[in-house]
Amino acid sequence: MARFGRFFLGALNEVYGGVFARPSPFNPDAPPRERRPLRTGPPEIRTFQTRDGVGLKLTRFEGGRKGPVLLTPGFGTSALAFTIDTTETNLPEYLFERGYDVWILDYRASPDLPSASTQFTLDDVARYDYPAAVEQVLSVTGADSLQVMAHCVGSLTFLMALAAGLGGVRSAVCSQLTLHPRVVPLNKLRSGLYVANLLTAVGVDTLTTGEGGEDEAKDEKGWLERLYDGVLRVYPAGKERCESQVCRRILFMYGEVFDHDQLNPATHDALHEMFGVANLRTFKQIARSIRKGWVVSAEGEDVYLPASERFRLPITFLHGERNRLFLPEGSRLTWEHLARANGVSLYQRHLIPDYAHMDCFIGKNAARDVYPLVAADLDRHNAKLSPGLRARGYRA
Repeated sequence: MARFGRFFLGALNEVYGGVFARPSPFNPDAPPRERRPLRTGPPEIRTFQTRDGVGLKLTRFEGGRKGPVLLTPGFGTSALAFTIDTTETNLPEYLFERGYDVWILDYRASPDLPSASTQFTLDDVARYDYPAAVEQVLSVTGADSLQVMAHCVGSLTFLMALAAGLGGVRSAVCSQLTLHPRVVPLNKLRSGLYVANLLTAVGVDTLTTGEGGEDEAKDEKGWLERLYDGVLRVYPAGKERCESQVCRRILFMYGEVFDHDQLNPATHDALHEMFGVANLRTFKQIARSIRKGWVVSAEGEDVYLPASERFRLPITFLHGERNRLFLPEGSRLTWEHLARANGVSLYQRHLIPDYAHMDCFIGKNAARDVYPLVAADLDRHNAKLSPGLRARGYRA
């Protein structure tokens, strides 16, 4: 622990200040690549604002009258985490081809939005982004409820939104991160050392997985980037070591997000498209919740777990059995907590063999191994459509 602490404290001023916050969240030097057309038809893009004035985006693929379903990605990633074209079939295509009206939310943490570079909390996403998104989808479709498939921080903030009183949701699939975050020792150590607070103290307020912006001075960009990547080469690599700069930055910022053997080469090469800038205020709240053992507000208040009665809807938890970012123990604890409060019949939990975290959705075989679980759960609760949905032409 002492060596780990000296590593961070000794490198903060020389490396982290001025290196992380960049105007462009994606890699500006990446060569263009040929993209395959998605089997969804052209998307419908809708922009809208939250009650606190933040602009968000919804991407719609209307595959039929079986839905709507709202997909939300993890922290520091955009809708591309679902729509990436480097696999044979991505999740929106899979659901589209099965008749779902698919909506993907870029909430305020999306690198595709200006808000990603601002300071906000998980509470903001829960209180403002989810209610605005659900209202948009229901208003456009005329449906009186929708289903949710949320991943990682998208899952955590969705559960927080339910605790805060979010309505209009019929059922949900929550992937990898729940109300009880459990992490590997290295990430627990990072939270215990208050690394995000240390970075803030030296003037760093955002991190990014991308390269420096094009307008930076070449000399500054060169030596800072080289120094940063040199430090990351000696950063503890966990189970897998990769020479990709983007991979090393993802590892430093988040932890082990995927198992490399579950990704095809094209997806690995396109990781910079999916990840981008992330703000430290959100990292602080995640770290505070890790130290506490369950999710708390940015101020440390226990306002979410006590609202157990607001989770009285069908929720299925998905967790990669090899997840070394957020351990499977976390979703088990949340499942047990909600089952005690509201009855076991409302909740299910699936451990996915041979998968870790994000590879459950961008893995080369995810359409075979994971997507059927998602679709089966959506189908099961789509069979209980309300009269309002049926009147609008939606079908089971």
